[in-house]
Amino acid sequence: MAVERQEVTDRYAIYQGDCIEVMPSLKSDSIHFSIYSPPFSGLYNYSSSEHDMSNCKNDADFMAHYAFLVKEIARVTMPGRCSAVHCMDVPGPDQTIRDFPGDIIRLHAEHGFHYVARHAVWKEPLGVAIRTRSLGLTYRQIVKDSILCNNAAADYLLIFRKRGENKTPVTHEHGMGEYAGSREPPDELRARMSKDGTQSKLDHWIWQQYASAFWDDVRIRRVLPYKKARDPEDEKHCHPLQLDVIDRCLALRTNPGEIVLTPFMGVGSEVYAALRAGRRGIGIELKPSYFNQALKNIRSAVDGSIDREAQVKMEFIEGDEAKDWPIEVAAE
Repeated sequence: MAVERQEVTDRYAIYQGDCIEVMPSLKSDSIHFSIYSPPFSGLYNYSSSEHDMSNCKNDADFMAHYAFLVKEIARVTMPGRCSAVHCMDVPGPDQTIRDFPGDIIRLHAEHGFHYVARHAVWKEPLGVAIRTRSLGLTYRQIVKDSILCNNAAADYLLIFRKRGENKTPVTHEHGMGEYAGSREPPDELRARMSKDGTQSKLDHWIWQQYASAFWDDVRIRRVLPYKKARDPEDEKHCHPLQLDVIDRCLALRTNPGEIVLTPFMGVGSEVYAALRAGRRGIGIELKPSYFNQALKNIRSAVDGSIDREAQVKMEFIEGDEAKDWPIEVAAE
């Protein structure tokens, strides 16, 4: 089925199709950074397609299926550059949990990645209890038997770096820029303090927040429009990845003009954020309703219709790296 639909411009390339089939069309060592949420094994079903990883019958089959993708991500990622995976511990039977992040870490090690960082994204317990209807998060369970209580599990962002030398450093000569999060920096840090005006105490403050293993001020509701992407066959809808998480990764792991890949595009969050940050984006999405919404969201990143105050500033890659930009993929 390779590609059902596609839109390729000089800023983004998005494909409706199975990422396992589309990825081989991308050139080796051509991607600067990838970020995505894989289907959480056994937790949600997104479609009835046999290509959908969420339909694997058990965890072992899921990991075998997912391994094909990780192998391709390793192939297309430039040496020394990073891939970020958003995941969580997966609930199991009888109030147990499975270490899904651990499985992901081991799989990446098998395919040439170093595991270099983990950020925990805080989740508000009452909100999680209402959304998941988990008995282990209710006060009633505390009263009845707190042995069976659980917690509002964090999301995790796992950072992997492909083995090899990174020949293009990610630099911040002009500081960190805007802060992506709800925490307000102290007023006295807002004024730039360096003599040349390129860096400031505020930039140091931003770095300190981003360097933390615990991201407790990610704005959970700062996501792209997604409700129109739902269709009747949805079992449940998983919230899109928060733009704060993506923005932090792009600031830390990429330079302006570089190429950002997401193999599970959903409603387009990663490509959208890449464009708003002056990067280029490649997205692949299997589900038609998600692809349709992603197309609207991504186009809005260029015309500013979602966030009219933001400005897109593109610094295109020139020279040999420009030849690695995707072309249209023939449909089968």
